Parts: sequence; C-alpha cells; structure tokens
Amino acid sequence: MNLNERQDRILALLNRQGELEVDSLSEQFSVSSQTIRKDLNQLCELGLARRIHGGVSLPASALNLSFGSREQLNAGVKHSMARALAARIPDGSTLMLGIGTSVAHLARALSHHQRLRVLTNNLDVAGILCEQPDTEVLVIGGTLRHNDRDMVGEAVTRSLDQYRVDFGIIGAGGLDPDAGLLDFDPQEADVSRAILRNARQRVLLADLSKWSRSPMVKVAGFDSLDLMVCDRLPTTELGQSLQDLGIELIQTGQAH
Repeated sequence: MNLNERQDRILALLNRQGELEVDSLSEQFSVSSQTIRKDLNQLCELGLARRIHGGVSLPASALNLSFGSREQLNAGVKHSMARALAARIPDGSTLMLGIGTSVAHLARALSHHQRLRVLTNNLDVAGILCEQPDTEVLVIGGTLRHNDRDMVGEAVTRSLDQYRVDFGIIGAGGLDPDAGLLDFDPQEADVSRAILRNARQRVLLADLSKWSRSPMVKVAGFDSLDLMVCDRLPTTELGQSLQDLGIELIQTGQAH
C-alpha cells in the first residue's frame, strides 16, 4: 500500500517524539479520531508503528520490516522511481544491484533493456532477471537471509570488490540529514558500501518514508552518492543541501 501525505507526516512526528496520541493528532490534522485510528492501524499493520493505549509508539528500531511488508509499502511510488532510473541506464551497461524492494522494482523496469550485465546478491532481482535472457546475471553467493531474500557476508563483499561497474544501485533502511544512509544490519551496510566503492555512478533509490525511519547502522555519507532517485524530499532545503554536495536529484513527484 502507498502511504498518504498525512501518514507521512504522522511518521515524521512519531520519529521525532517517540509516542503520539490519537486525540492530539485528530486536533492537529483537523480530522476525526476515527480517521486518525485508521491511519495508525495501517502504519501498525506495516510494522511502522506499535499500538499503545490511546495512540502509537515507535516499533523496535533494531529490526527491519519483513520483505513482504516492505514490498507492499509505497509500491506505486517505487515503481515510478524505478522507471525514472531505468530511463537513465543505457543498453550494454554493467550494474551492481543491491539489497531491497526498490532495487527489485528497478529490475522489473529494466525488462526492455538489452545486453546488460548484472551482479547481485538480491535473490528477487535474480528471479526477475531470469525472464530476461538477453541479460547476463552473476549471482553473488554468501550467507542466505531467509526473511530478506538476499545473500550477505564477507564472501559477498569480497566478490563485489573483484569488479568495477558502470552503475552501483542500492536502497537504504533509513536516511538522516546528518548521518546520511542508514541500515538495520551491519552486513547489509557492508554490501552497500562494497557496491558504492566499485561503481563509476553511485545511485540511491529511496522514497520519502525512509526519512522517517531510524536504523542504527551507518552506511555512508551522502557525499558517497552521484545520483539520488526519490519521489520527494521532506524539505526544499534538504534538496539544496544534497545538490550542494554534487548529487544529482531525480524526484518523480508522485503523490501518496
């Protein structure tokens, strides 16, 4: 499901305050308590919030959402972002495609490309690319994470370091204006860093909801990116700060 604009704002408030009450949200957004409860119930179903008496609190931040929940979250937005990025990738390119559902959406968006060569530890990406016989795929082996449908570990990062590609494309568990890219697992972060250091064009796919999540593991600063593809950013000032770092921004602008 796609979050609406009010739910995005509720998530941002929840990330800052830790707990929110239904009555205060109802007053703040000038909607009924029933409407707010519906918004909060959807956030809880997706694992983005946890029910408490009279409202919600942050979930345990050390655990990422299941792959199935992440796949549903903002699917339309991710599809638009993937199509925008796919339009920038020429036929015959070499790519590293990392962990996450946004990257899987990109694999689908590359279905009409020709002569691509792809390295990936993402099993969903590999499965999607099975339907594209013109694409050469090298699946990087390592330790299987059943819940995330990917491979991680030293074997993965060591293998990625043997290559140099045109595009290294990653997602992120969360984004922070000061810390940059964040993730939930040190092994996820290791894989993303390996992709970034072995690509000529370093690309992040990340929708607006990632600014409302606070994983513990630092991946890299924003200055490690060349291109960021998103639906929109929390503020125009943040966009200017990213561009001042030399990052090209593509904002698809799809409303939630």
